[in-house]
This record gives sequence, structure tokens and C-alpha cells, in this order.
Amino acid sequence: MMESQLKTVRNDFGTLLRDAQALFREATSATGVKADDLRARGMAMLDEASGKAKELQAAAIEAGKEIADSADGYVRQNPWQAVAISAGVGLLVGVLIARK
Repeated sequence: MMESQLKTVRNDFGTLLRDAQALFREATSATGVKADDLRARGMAMLDEASGKAKELQAAAIEAGKEIADSADGYVRQNPWQAVAISAGVGLLVGVLIARK
């Protein structure tokens, strides 16, 4: 569920940014009332994009907390397995670094 929300917010954010860019390109060639209208619409789009970015940030923080809680629970239930896995990963990283 969280993954689909992140994907939706990311897609919405990308669409908003593309629309705002197109709007500002159009506004550079416009003058008078039309330019003012385009700038106002652009600012509204940027405000909406900012709100979407905050939603994405909040969702990412929530997902990070869930992952951390899950990892913490696993380590508490299986401490020796966690130590063995960590040692294995450390050994693998050490071997990879030593090869370069």
C-alpha cells in the first residue's frame, strides 16, 4: 500500500513539474494580462508541487520507520543470525574492496 502511494505521489509530482515548466516557457513570450495569469497559474502549480513533495517526504519517512522497526524486531528475535549475517556482509564487502 505504501509503495503504491509513493509511486502515485512521485508521478503526480513529475507531472506537476512538467506542466509548470511548460507554463513558464509560455509565460516568457506572453505580455500583459495573459502573462500575469500564466505566472499566477505557475505559482499555484509550484505550491501544489511543494505540497506533493512534503507528502512524498512524509511517506518516505514512514516507510523508513516501518523498515527500521521490522529490522529491529528481526534482530531482537534472532540475535545470533543477525550477527552472522552482518559478519557475512562485512566479509563480502571487505573482499570486494580488497579486489579493487
